[in-house]
Amino acid sequence: MKKTLLRYRYIIADFIAAIVVWVAFMYFRQMVNDNILFENVRVFIPKYNFISSIVVYPFVCLFFHWLSGIYLQPLHLTRTSVVLTTIASSFVISIVIFFAIMIDDVVVTYEYYYYSLLVLWGLNLFVNLILRLSILSYVKRNFRTKKWATNTAIIGFGDNAQKISRELEFSTTDTFSGFISPNGLPKYAKENLLGSFYKIGAIIDAYKIEKIIIALDNPDDFTLFSLINKLFNYNIDISFTPRLNEILTGSAKMENPKLSPLVSVTRPSMSDWQVCVKRFFDILFSVIALIICLLPIIIISIAIKIDSRGTVFFRQERIGKSGIPFTMMKFRTMRSNAEIGVPQLSNATDERVTQIGHFLRKYRIDEIPQFLNILRGDMSLVGPRPERAFFIKKITDIAPYYCLLYKIQPGLTSWGPIRIGYSDTIEKMIERLNYDIIYMDNMSLFVDLKILVYTFEIIFKGDGV
Repeated sequence: MKKTLLRYRYIIADFIAAIVVWVAFMYFRQMVNDNILFENVRVFIPKYNFISSIVVYPFVCLFFHWLSGIYLQPLHLTRTSVVLTTIASSFVISIVIFFAIMIDDVVVTYEYYYYSLLVLWGLNLFVNLILRLSILSYVKRNFRTKKWATNTAIIGFGDNAQKISRELEFSTTDTFSGFISPNGLPKYAKENLLGSFYKIGAIIDAYKIEKIIIALDNPDDFTLFSLINKLFNYNIDISFTPRLNEILTGSAKMENPKLSPLVSVTRPSMSDWQVCVKRFFDILFSVIALIICLLPIIIISIAIKIDSRGTVFFRQERIGKSGIPFTMMKFRTMRSNAEIGVPQLSNATDERVTQIGHFLRKYRIDEIPQFLNILRGDMSLVGPRPERAFFIKKITDIAPYYCLLYKIQPGLTSWGPIRIGYSDTIEKMIERLNYDIIYMDNMSLFVDLKILVYTFEIIFKGDGV
């Protein structure tokens, strides 16, 4: 709730700042271009397509501020991040407006262009910073006085858990709520014990827990990731104290100098601005792809109906980000009722695949309807392929760290499918998982671009199956 309300505060503040900046800048343009300021001015409304621009400009600003990632995690903003993000987004907005509007102004001197650009950037920077830093000060004051607090629980009782609980006393954002026993209740009473992990849902609701830190002493993979897998059912931040493996691979992050480094399981691997830009291109690319593919979609739909009985589209429940199920769409490539009873994996010689289905799979054409999933936010262009709950259970029995993939959106393509192709065995699915984990730890827009290029190469070669 705090996160949502705070996000709206920043959006409203940026909207007000945009209006103030644009009114001031329009007067600057009139004064410089016409060498007048108040002559023939009605109710202090200057000329230069003012009405249309004052309606459009604030939304242009909000769009670029959203791309900067400022609204993604408003509770975790710092003064440094606010200042740097505001400098960058204000400069981009000023450049865009310069080429969209100011370049057509009457040339008084060419120095006017440079002055105008600097004035617009300065106004954006100054007004936005005042409002944003005011909100940030309000947030920090509420955390400092404990009016706001992130209720944090620790799973574990040992030395590691005790150390983290002592450190939380120095945190300005987290309030230590108590310990949670990873198994049953201990024989002897423990101080600050909230209950057993077996009743984790009731504990989270009763104590309004927003963050859980797993701080077991030397946990094995199965124990650690079994706990994480169950915690993903709740809308909370999850992290754990790093072991040697996480320290050596650079997964442990130090968010506060007074606290031990932790490995976050729920926060994105990419920077906030990259996450927002990635989502923008997901939407843009999907809209363009669906428009271009409109006629092929109609032709393919007719071919599927002629080839075999059944529906054109195949819908199946898959598990997405945060372990939330969603319905994934594909063109139907198998005969109707091809899977009755126990779910089965498909392969290149699967007799259930129809004649047109082989062609669709060969060139990955059967995946086109998933652009609708991307538009809805269920998936991304690039990300681990979503699996069914039945197969996830089989994978986690061997590779319990599968739940780490829940921190990012599943995708249409990723490094795993490129390296492994169709996974027709659990062993191949685990091998693909390992590639996807590596992708997740190295996520960036540049990596996504390379994966898309490799995917197009596979499509054009017809190596889909």
